[in-house]
Amino acid sequence: MSLYNKIFKKPWPYWVGGIILGILNVVLLWITGKAWKITTGFVYWGAYILEKIGFNPSSWYYFNSAYITELDASSNFINNYYTVINIAIILGALISVLLAKEFKIKKIKNKKQLIVGLIGGFLMGYGSRLSFGCNIGAYFSAIPSFSVHGWVFAIAMFIGAYIGSKILYKYIL
Repeated sequence: MSLYNKIFKKPWPYWVGGIILGILNVVLLWITGKAWKITTGFVYWGAYILEKIGFNPSSWYYFNSAYITELDASSNFINNYYTVINIAIILGALISVLLAKEFKIKKIKNKKQLIVGLIGGFLMGYGSRLSFGCNIGAYFSAIPSFSVHGWVFAIAMFIGAYIGSKILYKYIL
């Protein structure tokens, strides 16, 4: 088996991926001084768009609370920490699937699948804002920084995944 196939085609063991993600998380914190967050960047993207069409999100309570202290997306959208991280993740994922020759555009099977996917995506986005982020910010970055909310999120995430998989299996698949 060639080195290319070992690295790009065959799945890595979970422990290898975990170690690499852990190291990258520490390196990111060390270089930037900020924890790894993803959905916060999407909030800034939305605020940037809203600002461009005439709204003033920087005056909203959410952006003046202790959780979000700066709305720097509007003043410097491209050179924003969250924008750079999110674009890097998207490009990295694209490069990964292209190198593995696994990129596929799939047709939506039916309207039910589309509607359930949209509802699920909305609920996940809304939930990520309520829980201080998605599984990256609220779990992966929270537990190593000794935050109790990371452990609470982990328990709720595993319970939700269990219930969600039961619903998915029974009604959708």
